[in-house]
Amino acid sequence: MKYIIRILFFAIIVAVSTGYYFKNSGDHATGDKWVGIGILAASFILMPIFIYHRWKNKKVKDYMLTEENLNKMRDYEKKLDKKKH
Repeated sequence: MKYIIRILFFAIIVAVSTGYYFKNSGDHATGDKWVGIGILAASFILMPIFIYHRWKNKKVKDYMLTEENLNKMRDYEKKLDKKKH
């Protein structure tokens, strides 16, 4: 999965760079198309795949502020305070 993400990332960089090359050489319509394709691919293809890849084995409950997690944080702070004194 990470190789797909890397390949897509570099393909998007190439598409945007190609678009800016065309825009600087005078062909603004083609340049705008390539930049647009690159930005759309980054937004609607790369970003969802990246988010899925990073969150696929995570427990959402670990990142929520539940009473249990708040108590864990308080206990951890108490342990740190005891170590300081």
